[in-house]
Amino acid sequence: MELLDKLNWRYAAKAMNKEKVSQEKIDNIIEAARLAPTSSGLQPFEIIVVKNQEIKEQIRPVAWNQSMITDCSHLLVFAAWDTYTEERINKMFDLTNEIRGFKNEGWENYRQMLLSNYPQKDAEENFNHAAKQAYIAFSAAIIATAFEGVDSTPIEGFDPAAVDKILGLREKGLRSCVLLPIGYRDTENDWLVNLKKVRKSTEDLVTVIE
Repeated sequence: MELLDKLNWRYAAKAMNKEKVSQEKIDNIIEAARLAPTSSGLQPFEIIVVKNQEIKEQIRPVAWNQSMITDCSHLLVFAAWDTYTEERINKMFDLTNEIRGFKNEGWENYRQMLLSNYPQKDAEENFNHAAKQAYIAFSAAIIATAFEGVDSTPIEGFDPAAVDKILGLREKGLRSCVLLPIGYRDTENDWLVNLKKVRKSTEDLVTVIE
């Protein structure tokens, strides 16, 4: 299966060679993330695409000085909503109605259920829920990079508050939750490039209940 071959090929690149990824490939990766499923279809996050080298240089020191931050072609920052609000929920439901061209009673009842629950919850709880949705899109982006023959590195090792400040995310009601440098592996300097991929066996990972 081609997809599994691609996933076996990919790994978390520990060094990148600064080569630029074509805009077509970047667009495909972002589109894969955009198409990812999310709870209630709210897509409670945004993706910040950092091409500016100066901004990358600012982020690197607050991301454990990882070279992929500055040596990648594009740095994707997945930033989740800081909380759920009536306005945010309504915007997505209204968009659905607009695109589909009709209102559905069951869908509208579901809207009211969310409005009566989410905005009243603690903001931190809401952010954590939104961040989980961002991770679904993040995973789709990782798979898409492999499919495009491009390398990527999932990064949680960074100071979110510092990244938020650099990118002005808090003012937009967003909080960074995970980073994804995209580029091409530096085979001369990446200690991981030739090491065998290690994963649990299917038997250890999966329990089937019949």
